[in-house]
Amino acid sequence: MADDDREPEDDFQEMLRRLLGGADGPTPEQLEQLRALGVDPAMMDSIMRQLQAAFNSAPAGGISWDVAQRQALHIANQSDLGVTSGQRGEFDQAFSLAMLWLGEATTISDLGEPPRALTRGGWVEATMPVWQELAEPVATSIADALTEAMSAQAPEDMQQAIAGAGRVMRTIGGSLFATQLGQVIGRLSLEVVSGGDVGIPVMPAGQAAILPQNFADFGRDLEVPEDQLALYLATRELAHARLFRHAKWLRLHMISQVTEFARGVHVDMDALEELATRFDPEHPDELRDALSSGALLPQRSEAQTAALTRLENLLALVEGWVEVVTADATARLPLAVRIAEAVRRRRAVGGPAEKALGSLVGLELRPRRMREAAAMWRAVTDAVGPGGRDALWDYPDLMPTADDIDDPRALIDRLQARARGDQPVQDEMDEALEALLRGEDPSADESPSGEPPTDDSPDEDDRPPHGPQPV
Repeated sequence: MADDDREPEDDFQEMLRRLLGGADGPTPEQLEQLRALGVDPAMMDSIMRQLQAAFNSAPAGGISWDVAQRQALHIANQSDLGVTSGQRGEFDQAFSLAMLWLGEATTISDLGEPPRALTRGGWVEATMPVWQELAEPVATSIADALTEAMSAQAPEDMQQAIAGAGRVMRTIGGSLFATQLGQVIGRLSLEVVSGGDVGIPVMPAGQAAILPQNFADFGRDLEVPEDQLALYLATRELAHARLFRHAKWLRLHMISQVTEFARGVHVDMDALEELATRFDPEHPDELRDALSSGALLPQRSEAQTAALTRLENLLALVEGWVEVVTADATARLPLAVRIAEAVRRRRAVGGPAEKALGSLVGLELRPRRMREAAAMWRAVTDAVGPGGRDALWDYPDLMPTADDIDDPRALIDRLQARARGDQPVQDEMDEALEALLRGEDPSADESPSGEPPTDDSPDEDDRPPHGPQPV
């Protein structure tokens, strides 16, 4: 193929392969061009080494999730002590008793398969498909944002090549994100105690699990007998898994909120340029800290804030329900209240790896309104019982709103009226819909001025009697 017939993407890929550590590396002419542009070749070499690993390991046009899993497993397995037969037996007993207690506290049915005791590496392998599903829209948005930012900053004579290399840059950006995500998930595997410990359903649908090694670390300073702590956490884990197995729409609903949030992700070019002006290749910590802290992600947009608010409310509803059901099921445990408060604080604050995940994607998965949501579920339970409460998870349209969390009285009134068999009070929308179904025009009931039409017909007493009238 003649040089004139080469596609811009081919030229760009050839240049990338040279810069990313090809057989010959960058040519002296390229190094001289970098110096002329004021770019330190040593700094470029440091950056290109990182890009090389991403470029060579990524599938064409996609995101290398295998790299993320290898990174996570490397961290998880370094300190993984495994699960002994004694630990497995202890948690099997705790899960068995928890199943019986939950049968008295909720009407949502049991799981279809037994819960498990997992190693840290086993948790990574079990949850990686869900992490990929949750993170892929964010990774794609960040990769696209990097491509757009590069195009905006490139000289005019480079625009054609940049436009033809969008797929390549998306691959590199997505792979770099996957590498960081793998590190975060690996650190998470050192912290999580159970499958539902981060709020979102990271375990496959209908599965529950506890990590005995992390369970021991969590209970070390609580001054709570291990059997009580194991029973409480087993009950909580089963309640969480039961809920997501029952409300099959709930997982998709959460993921849609993450996707909505991801659509607004972009790179703060001002912060990136400022960082580049003072970057020192001999001290790369500042660049690494900026990437891991989320400093290159600007303030959230209004749409992102709205999506995050919806997700936080949904997380609060899930956590609040799980807390109330677990409290009712474990009422026999002498130290259940102390354990519940420790779990509540842990979920509200989050661990270092969970904070790193929030910095990486700009999304914090912590239920900020958990106490208010738990108080609402308690009021609903006292008013209509576990059956009426749990029926709200059947369809998304039945779910309590943010206003219901603030003041559950209207929700309780509706549920009590439904339990009595009363017809629900119709609002304007219901009345207009019924009129349309009858073939009537709802707007005809109003005068042009917006006031209801006056009835000028005579009253019954003013009408003349039927039949002939006397002259």
